[in-house]
Amino acid sequence: MSNRFKVAVVGATGAVGETMLSILAERNFPASEIIALASERSAGDKVDFGNHKLTVQNLATFDPTGVNFALFSAGGDISREYAPKFAAAGAIVIDNSSAFRMDADVPLVVSEVNPDALDSIPRGIVANPNCSTMQMVVALKPIHDAVGITRINVATYQSTSGAGRSGAEELGRQTAALLRFEDPNPTRFPVQIAYNLIPQIDAFTDNGYTKEEMKLVHETRKILGDASIQVNPTAVRVPVFFGHSEAVHLETRDKITAAEARALLEKAPGVEVVDNPAAGEWPTPVTHASGSDPVFVGRIREDISHPRGLSLWIVADNIRKGAALNAVQVAELLAAKRS
Repeated sequence: MSNRFKVAVVGATGAVGETMLSILAERNFPASEIIALASERSAGDKVDFGNHKLTVQNLATFDPTGVNFALFSAGGDISREYAPKFAAAGAIVIDNSSAFRMDADVPLVVSEVNPDALDSIPRGIVANPNCSTMQMVVALKPIHDAVGITRINVATYQSTSGAGRSGAEELGRQTAALLRFEDPNPTRFPVQIAYNLIPQIDAFTDNGYTKEEMKLVHETRKILGDASIQVNPTAVRVPVFFGHSEAVHLETRDKITAAEARALLEKAPGVEVVDNPAAGEWPTPVTHASGSDPVFVGRIREDISHPRGLSLWIVADNIRKGAALNAVQVAELLAAKRS
């Protein structure tokens, strides 16, 4: 890449924003300038960019003229207000919120799955999928291409950092309190999360599923380009700091064996297969995903209850591949188009 690009990171003081900055530095993104933006409350603070410190600027007063790429991770309300302003000034916005994901004129992109969607960006905005959808479709893409997926049953086991830094902090605080035989005093989650599971993420909708679960339905269909795929999700918050896990059970149009699926996944971009149960080798959020870039897949087996069924265990770092890394990868793809 010969060109150099002016890049803004909106929400630079949050967990995802900090990781975006870290990954931009790690991957040596071809930037002429990196700008850290956040709310007025954080303006003047310092954030890390590789071996350098960046001074956080106030998003509300920042002039986006000249910005080439704007990576947003500051929540849907901020994205709805400011993303169109950056796009109008000529930037391509890569937005990590749910604000634009299901808009027909906004591509919803996973770098390894549907990069061709970047060929048309009419509003100057590209959407990053939900973290749980992201890791699932990276693993399912090669299987869908080979034999067609007709139905997905998925249970997600989502870490507390999926609720932001405050979620992970609550897990740590409650764990320490309980070890001291003190009241865990839940504030971020509706009930105690330490040593517990919460079978609700986001608000319930009229059909009995939560908004988080319905994201898995709608986003999977859009990314894979197949509205006929049936998705039955259950999303659970678990007492893990980083890394989401998913038990995924597929029904396919044509039969695929576990060995055939394993071979496909071993060649799939962004996937690492960890699947030797006899040796105790299967991926977990702590030992594999946390701090790592790949989507890890294990427990690959044929479904004994369905003639064309396949079961997988999928794990990834929700902050990295589930958010920050994919945003940077999308920016890299767009930068390459301009070089």
